[in-house]
Amino acid sequence: MQKSPLGSSPLMVSRLCLGSMTWGSQNTAEEAFSQIDYALDHGINFIDTAELYPTTPSAAETSGGTERIIGAWLERSGRRGEVVLATKIAGAGNRTVRPDGAPIGPATLRTALDGSLKRLKTDHVDLYQLHWPNRGSYHFRRNWTFDPTRQPDGQAEEFHAILETLAGFVAAGKVRHVGLSNESAFGLATCLELARRHGLPRIVSIQNEYSLLHRIFDLDLAEMCHHEHVGLMAYSPLAAGLLSGKYEDGIVPPGSRASINPTLFGRRSAASAPVVTAYVALARQHGLDPAQMALAFCMSRPFMASTIIGATSMRQLATDVAAAELKLSAEVMEGIAAIHRRHPIPL
Repeated sequence: MQKSPLGSSPLMVSRLCLGSMTWGSQNTAEEAFSQIDYALDHGINFIDTAELYPTTPSAAETSGGTERIIGAWLERSGRRGEVVLATKIAGAGNRTVRPDGAPIGPATLRTALDGSLKRLKTDHVDLYQLHWPNRGSYHFRRNWTFDPTRQPDGQAEEFHAILETLAGFVAAGKVRHVGLSNESAFGLATCLELARRHGLPRIVSIQNEYSLLHRIFDLDLAEMCHHEHVGLMAYSPLAAGLLSGKYEDGIVPPGSRASINPTLFGRRSAASAPVVTAYVALARQHGLDPAQMALAFCMSRPFMASTIIGATSMRQLATDVAAAELKLSAEVMEGIAAIHRRHPIPL
């Protein structure tokens, strides 16, 4: 498993990152332990979680459950030193974690981080991320409706207070590096400039959605991240399982994410169905597993620091991990480009 720096940080992370948002809902703790063991045994050293997880479905009574499972594994295995551990604070408006839906700020950051460290049974996290910006974002299918002209004033002041608080965490040894998630070029640029101007922690990564079906990152953010040495952590590289082909012909496997959330948070629709079919057919035409082709494409992108995979079965995990060895041919890449030109933004 190849490893590379996480953005401008010295952290060396595997090209695949083990996602965890099904642990505690679709997966039991023992199943999660088996997934972590398998991932580490196959060269993955990067685990991503969040105080909100599990999210399939999300509920107040289960939030934090995934971190507790990871903490139990860390305590039982004694392998904390082998893992680059990332977690996230939930953004404004989420009442699953905070009943009042309070935004990210100094007070919520302190409470959230201390809670995560306690659940994870560790004294530090390697990467601490803002799950989504307080002002909202283009993500979660809101790229069709988000209105940036209606944002409140004082964005720089808000980010400054957040970065100063994160600086305190770094100084205390509770956090090694900081990252963003579901952010825009404006948000990233603002944080980078504040860090330069005031000697605050520099953003090293951005965790945004990226897949064959959702490539808005290819535009301004790709250019900015290249020049600023910020690594992309791509989430949902299989478009919540669509690109594995398992939902073709209207099939919904029992226990799958679509059996819990039929639209897969807006990804499964009449608009995306023919595009999914085209990518699945391309993979099969070349004798490839559709999921592995989709993951290999993500890993081939020059701005990719790590691609986050998630699985509910060991068979799925083994398929995903094996994609790390796949290099797509020029013919396959040409086929992907042709489909993308016909269907640039299906989600």
